Amino acid sequence: MSRHLQRDLDQIKKNLLQLGSLVETAIKNALIAFNECRPELAQNVIAEEKQIDEREVLIEEACLKTLALHQPMAMDLRFMVVVLKVNNDLERMGDIAVSIAERSLYLSSQDPLPSLLNLLSDMPDRIQEMVKKSLNALVSLDVELARKVIAMDDEVDSINRQMYEAFHAQVQQDPGISKTALGILSISRYLERIADLATNIAEDVIFMEEGEVVRHQNSKSGQ
Repeated sequence: MSRHLQRDLDQIKKNLLQLGSLVETAIKNALIAFNECRPELAQNVIAEEKQIDEREVLIEEACLKTLALHQPMAMDLRFMVVVLKVNNDLERMGDIAVSIAERSLYLSSQDPLPSLLNLLSDMPDRIQEMVKKSLNALVSLDVELARKVIAMDDEVDSINRQMYEAFHAQVQQDPGISKTALGILSISRYLERIADLATNIAEDVIFMEEGEVVRHQNSKSGQ
């Protein structure tokens, strides 16, 4: 590998890790805004989305430039492919964090629904753990940690299914709460999507290290 290629790859990796940090912060703050009814924090998450979008574009442009200039081979090419995919997944996580923040603005003005909120209570911590572990697996190229992230996705899916069942039961019992209940259900769905994206990153780590494509082995019906 040439010195120039190594320099460019190192810079791309640095930018990707910075993007991951921005996204982790956005998710954390969006969930605090939701859990603690803090509209000002939700507004901050929305306002800071531009930073994530700009970093995502910067990384994509750097990858395309590096591919054109250096035409990397073997592991370096596999690394570039993974970076482009992870870059996109992180940007989508940032978008979802904004969606959570926007939904929390509405929910902060509504009466809480303890039965749904209690069911959802474990999900935010699990999601943040999945995101952190997926990024740690990427940094350290830790295949075992990546596989643990993939296993955690089933737990999140289970909670999300329970949320759907509880939502229907609550709305049938009291149709007047349907809009608020739907808002909480949306948060659950957003979190489930973040878990899927963290799983994508974990699967990409396995691909980069072992050349094994596991995405479709773990795909869910209907997706």
